[in-house]
Amino acid sequence: MKRLLLLLTILILFSACSSAGTPPASGTSAPAQSSPNASTNSAIGNFQEYALPQTNSGLMRPAIDHKGRVWFGEMGHNYLAMFDPQTQTFRQMTPPRGEAGIMGISAASDDTIWFAEQYANYIGHYFPTTGQYQTYDLPKITTPDPSNKNNILTLPSAPNDTVLDAQGNVWFTELNADSIGMLNVKTGQFKHYPLTPTKSVQKLNPYGITVDGHGIVWFTEASSSRLGRLDPRTGAISYFAAQGNNNTLMEVTSDAQGNIWVTAFDGYLLLKFDPATEQFTSYYAPHATNGAGALYGLVAAPDGAIWVTVAAENVIARLDVATGHFVYYPIPTRDSSPLGIVMGSDHALWFTEASSDKIGRLQP
Repeated sequence: MKRLLLLLTILILFSACSSAGTPPASGTSAPAQSSPNASTNSAIGNFQEYALPQTNSGLMRPAIDHKGRVWFGEMGHNYLAMFDPQTQTFRQMTPPRGEAGIMGISAASDDTIWFAEQYANYIGHYFPTTGQYQTYDLPKITTPDPSNKNNILTLPSAPNDTVLDAQGNVWFTELNADSIGMLNVKTGQFKHYPLTPTKSVQKLNPYGITVDGHGIVWFTEASSSRLGRLDPRTGAISYFAAQGNNNTLMEVTSDAQGNIWVTAFDGYLLLKFDPATEQFTSYYAPHATNGAGALYGLVAAPDGAIWVTVAAENVIARLDVATGHFVYYPIPTRDSSPLGIVMGSDHALWFTEASSDKIGRLQP
């Protein structure tokens, strides 16, 4: 029963989730920069794809270290995995007490790997040079069983996405606990920032997380369609919502100018939020199909371009911010379901293919 409330993590990737309603929030919207059915330009790009040893791998977010190695979790096989482009080989490792729940993953400045084990309820630290792990257990929560209120469930906090701040501390979303967490890597102690004044369980579904250049933490709430801001210096939390937006918000990142970008898994919507003006700008990706499986992975490139994965269209897409136009790069493997994406130091894009069990590389 402990996974009962974790189903959203997977279901959200394949179906549009209904909005739980958006509480009052600040933030205004600028007109959309492109219509949902606008035409798009296509580009070829140089693709390479590398098939994993097994099927049903359950690939999610990737991370890349300074050696160019691509790290990711395999939720289908309980692996922490790595692909080395130099040798074109995979390495698959079973994390301690793992329960096939590695979602968020981050590469530290020393090329050690931090990850969130959602089901086993811990933040993990992997040392590639020694093969050793260190784990930091999170508290569990109790909640009435939705199907039987006379029964009490004990559930993990469900750490989901991760990001490292300038001090190397690990910030993460807690999907079940409706909270933002921080692991102080020097002390090994957690600090939790509840998102509701009263204890709640998976009402807001905090999902993606990032830290901007000023050290401010930004996060998405999948159920409320809100963008959240957390100031670590004061613990103050603010919310912003684009007018009329009820889409399921997913990944979030900050660009070099301090703008915050957010993908929506339904509606083919990419949002830009300017913290200085508190204004949203909406960009709609062109599409031939309707429904879920739209935008998920997100990268802000050094040249100002924004890259996203568009699962239902089976493409990697680049937004030219100046013109508001998307350029689509069709993936060679059909119906590959591209999800997570990351950019290497050579500006090549690496992405996970959830349906075809492959790691992909695009050199635009």
